[in-house]
Amino acid sequence: MQTVSDYFSSMVFDDRVMRSMLSADVYNSLRKTIDEGATLDLSVANAVATAMKDWAVQKGATHYTHWFQPLTGITAEKHDGFISPAPDGRVIMEFSGKELIKGEPDASSFPSGGLRATFEARGYTAWDPTSYAFIKDKTLCIPTAFCSYGGEALDKKTPLLRSMEALNKQALRILKLFGNDTAKCVKTSVGPEQEYFLVDKKLYDQRPDLIYTGRTLFGAKPPKGQEMDDHYFGVIKPRVLDFMHDLNDELWKLGILAKTQHNEVAPAQHELAPIYSTTNIATDQNQLTMEIMQKVAKRHDLVCLLHEKPFAGVNGSGKHNNWSMTTDTGVNLLTPGETPYENAQFLIFLCAVIKAVDDYQDLLRLSVATAGNDHRLGANEAPPAVISMFLGEELSAVLEAIETDKPYSAKEKKQMKLGVDVLPKFVKDTTDRNRTSPFAFTGNKFEFRMLGSSNSIACANMMLNAAVAESLKQYADKLEGAADFKTKLQEVIKKTIKDHKRIIFNGNGYDDEWIAEAERRGLSNYKTTADCMPHLLDKKNADMLISHGIFTKEELESRCEIMLENYCKTVIIEANTMTDMVKKQILPAISKYVDKLCDTVIKKKSVSQNAECMFETKTVSKLSTLSDAMFDMTGELEGEVIKTKDGSDVIAESAKIRDSVLPLMTRLRLLADEAETVCSKECWPFPTYGELLFGV
Repeated sequence: MQTVSDYFSSMVFDDRVMRSMLSADVYNSLRKTIDEGATLDLSVANAVATAMKDWAVQKGATHYTHWFQPLTGITAEKHDGFISPAPDGRVIMEFSGKELIKGEPDASSFPSGGLRATFEARGYTAWDPTSYAFIKDKTLCIPTAFCSYGGEALDKKTPLLRSMEALNKQALRILKLFGNDTAKCVKTSVGPEQEYFLVDKKLYDQRPDLIYTGRTLFGAKPPKGQEMDDHYFGVIKPRVLDFMHDLNDELWKLGILAKTQHNEVAPAQHELAPIYSTTNIATDQNQLTMEIMQKVAKRHDLVCLLHEKPFAGVNGSGKHNNWSMTTDTGVNLLTPGETPYENAQFLIFLCAVIKAVDDYQDLLRLSVATAGNDHRLGANEAPPAVISMFLGEELSAVLEAIETDKPYSAKEKKQMKLGVDVLPKFVKDTTDRNRTSPFAFTGNKFEFRMLGSSNSIACANMMLNAAVAESLKQYADKLEGAADFKTKLQEVIKKTIKDHKRIIFNGNGYDDEWIAEAERRGLSNYKTTADCMPHLLDKKNADMLISHGIFTKEELESRCEIMLENYCKTVIIEANTMTDMVKKQILPAISKYVDKLCDTVIKKKSVSQNAECMFETKTVSKLSTLSDAMFDMTGELEGEVIKTKDGSDVIAESAKIRDSVLPLMTRLRLLADEAETVCSKECWPFPTYGELLFGV
């Protein structure tokens, strides 16, 4: 019987395969490209391409594709066969270094935010050798970046790679100041926890809202939801466990380190968590994970819902982004050290993150902004839209001692100075975790909890990397020219704590008092995508992102337009789906039930003229009132949708949708949900929440 170790990464052209199939010279040259960013010689690319093709064909692959992540939120691929004609009428299997390094998919229909005209079709994909190729559905998938004919980034990977390089450059400057000349690279690592729902496919197929939007636009609360907390970490149902077993097998074949699986809080909700990997690899693998979840679910007659809020009244799904910085020598820069010297280094990197999160709250908020996530942020299972940081009691006490020059009390009192020789030792994980914090320190990493379950993790991590790179740059600029490094280091850390302590909050993020306190502190609270996304173009943000080479001015403007367009289109599709469901299904269902009730009244009256028929008459009256209100509200909603398309700019359109369309959708839903509680099960046209949440 095969064990996991026998087939783990069996469909990945990883380091083990490269070692066995490439010559020593070719392998070493490729490793230098992967590890140090050295230029790849075409002869090396040809050798790698041949080995990659031979390996893939042996595994049953017939095609290859440059697998990339355009600004649609999902992945894209164009398949080309390995076959080439031979003179004698046969075919041969070929794949060149040029085909490996660069592809040219049609780019005309991908979002570009005005960077290019629709008729300009040329776009390029460029191989990312740091992310291993893999086989999926008999196709060799080569992870790539995607850019326009003019070189503008049209994907999520390119800015992410740029942000990783920016942070690497600035982090190495700081390490050099501490006398570290052995580290050649600093990489960020991520472990994204993935939440999701599973529903029965037969029920899903009866819900137009789920089919078109990924979430239920209508649905009355069932008698039982998550009140008993009995689903969280509960025994996994056999059908779900079978799905999880198959999912793990598929992920493990692709080298994805799926580690943890369990029931989440809401009925039908579950979670998968992987082991950490380098950020760009983790991004690729999380996109793959979401795709494979949905494919495997269908094998089990299930549907995997990745929307952030597929059901009202129960928890939505997030994606907790566990982020850290590590040197190529294996040192986690967010781990408190064993010596005062190591702790001084830890504190400067910690302060860089504190400063970054405070200075660029708006960038972090907009990096997770989608129409779906707007429904989740601020609810009882998710952090509020206010950005804050949790550090825990001990670490907060350490920072307070530095700021105030007072003794730090752990096991013994010591004067808190940053002379490297006298900095006291403190240990990690001495406080509880704060599940309400958007950005929580958890020992040797930060958990950014605001991401939505369907989001690519690329956006959040590129902004986080860039913001931290900016903090480190400012520190390095000050420290490199310092006459007394220790004194200047103490000054920099102390000033950071004083200037940015407003972002630190260790209390309950769900408390209304905190929202008021956050406002007094001057923290931003952008509740919707329409509120936060325009701030991408604020001078402060644009200057920072452009200066580190993450985006050009034109790319930033296009990203803002694309994200707001996506927000508008998403909500408009939902609004149109709602009006369609009301007119074609809900109102006819109510009329059908009212007809039945009226027939019943006639029959009762025929037996006894004195029959009061209170149930029937009151129910008919109630449903008639609700259906009339729904009819009027549907017309009003349709009118508002038309008004949003008046040719105004996308920022104005998104504001109209936020202020006019969404409130009408909420009111229409309340009417329909109330009607559901009155209408008979036989007549109601959709599976109920109770059936969806407890039907697996």
